[in-house]
Amino acid sequence: MGRANGILYICTILVVCTLYAAQPIQPLFKDEFALNSFQAAIFTTVIMFPLGIAPLIYGYILENFSSRQMLRISLLLLGILEICFSFSNSYIVLIGIRAAQGFLIPAALTSLVSYISISASRENIQRALGNYVAITTLGGFLGRLLSGISSEYFGWRPFFFIIGFGLILSFFALNSVGKDVKTGFAKIKKTEVINVLKIKHNFFIYASIFCVFFVFQGVLNFLPFELKSINENLGESKVGLMYAGYVIGLITALNVTKIIKLFKSESNAMIFGMLIYIAGLQFFNIEVFEVMFVSMFVFCLGMFTIHSIAAGFVNKLAAEHKSITNGLYLSFYYAGGTFGSFLPGVFYQHLGWHAFLIFLGFILLCGTVFLILLKMKGLNSV
Repeated sequence: MGRANGILYICTILVVCTLYAAQPIQPLFKDEFALNSFQAAIFTTVIMFPLGIAPLIYGYILENFSSRQMLRISLLLLGILEICFSFSNSYIVLIGIRAAQGFLIPAALTSLVSYISISASRENIQRALGNYVAITTLGGFLGRLLSGISSEYFGWRPFFFIIGFGLILSFFALNSVGKDVKTGFAKIKKTEVINVLKIKHNFFIYASIFCVFFVFQGVLNFLPFELKSINENLGESKVGLMYAGYVIGLITALNVTKIIKLFKSESNAMIFGMLIYIAGLQFFNIEVFEVMFVSMFVFCLGMFTIHSIAAGFVNKLAAEHKSITNGLYLSFYYAGGTFGSFLPGVFYQHLGWHAFLIFLGFILLCGTVFLILLKMKGLNSV
């Protein structure tokens, strides 16, 4: 790995940490600002929402920016906002900062992907993008784990300050990354979107991945509250450690072709992944920390099996309009995460944890139906 790629990977980790660091410590925000669980969960919702709309609208907004400009400006502003976040004492201001960061993160991540892609030779591009996926997975885990550990021993503010300082340093470090590339956003027209959605196999994959990430973010966003309700003395470091199962996504992504080969088709492998996913979700009904910790590995295995296969499958099926097809995949994926980060909270707030899991189980059954319909189309593999 060259020095330039090393800097890009560090930038990626910092950006993903910014996205997810607040998630495991939302119960702390709940207590500090006298919020209910639903209000505290919005810390994830407001920063994730722009990720769903970015592939559809950012091509029009950012077409005149180069990736270098977009990345450096995004990192600098993210860093300044993260430091402001660490000093703020107002819930409304904190939510506003998270929302502003949400509009910067898609620009930063897209620029990073563009840079990493262009820096790799043609024969190594798949490996380079595989490394990028691995780095984002690592960043998601580290952001949650280190946020929890830091919050338990030093309070929640220092970690956010450190991330902000690191982002500002990255702004200067990118001076040594010589190449510049075009932004990865494409203009997407309404008629093209409709045409892509009219293709049934596209719709089935989009609908299933919406359900998949809806449930994933639902569990990850409200699990810290339930862990605290089970044991109010549970430290934030243990809450952060609960997300360790997240790193199984790295192993799954690196072995996706072997998984498809084992089940003889993408459709079969995704349906099997869904069954694992549903099983992992049900294990969360056993409210014992050790059991829930293991459940997270099963749960993440199912989720990342579906996601890692679906992302490539929808691309392989696209005979044309690949950028739109991929953009819509990301929009459905993050839209599911956005709604999943707060809507299940209504069930959790008023009916409790078990009703919450029943609701999410129903969403996964809907996702399973879409995968079965996909298989019935005869599109097992290509």
